[in-house]
Amino acid sequence: MKKIDQLLEVHRRELLACRRCVHGAGVRPIISMARDPKVMLVGQAPGKTEAAGGKPFAGRAGRTLFTWLASVGIDEPSAREKMYIAAVTRCFPGSSPSGRGDRVPSPAERASCASWLAREREIIRPQLIIPVGRLAIDAILGPQPLDMAIGREFRLEAETVAVPLPHPSGASSWIHMKNHHELVEHALARIGRHWTRIHRGARAA
Repeated sequence: MKKIDQLLEVHRRELLACRRCVHGAGVRPIISMARDPKVMLVGQAPGKTEAAGGKPFAGRAGRTLFTWLASVGIDEPSAREKMYIAAVTRCFPGSSPSGRGDRVPSPAERASCASWLAREREIIRPQLIIPVGRLAIDAILGPQPLDMAIGREFRLEAETVAVPLPHPSGASSWIHMKNHHELVEHALARIGRHWTRIHRGARAA
């Protein structure tokens, strides 16, 4: 087993044991089982479907996300095997008080979970990070309008590039406005190019 996989295995055990936040009975952190990943995808929080099955991006939003990725040559099995799928928070936060969709994780919950993401970035040293949705974009890049983030790439460290995507849940009307669909296509094209480069070449030192 490679050192990165050993470190991630320890990390997963610690994450699964986390009880920092007060959630309902049976709510547990969702983890990624990717091995030797060179790419990270960061979402917002698990939904009800993910909480029931224990697999990230398993619901309707996940189907849309993997359709997007497939359009640039990244099939779902390869993505799940080679891409470490994380989130700003790791437990299902419950339904929204309005009754529509899931509750947005509170600032306190986001702060409580932040160290898990920081540790994963330290272990993996990803060459590509894909923040998905506003909470993830804010966590990785800092607050900024989606119009200024989607379709672009950002150099985070010498070896890490971030290419953000909007959230694929369909709850937001952003993707249907102006030229936003084209911005998503530009972002996906960038992701596809980086994916090919990363998995054809050797891991960055």
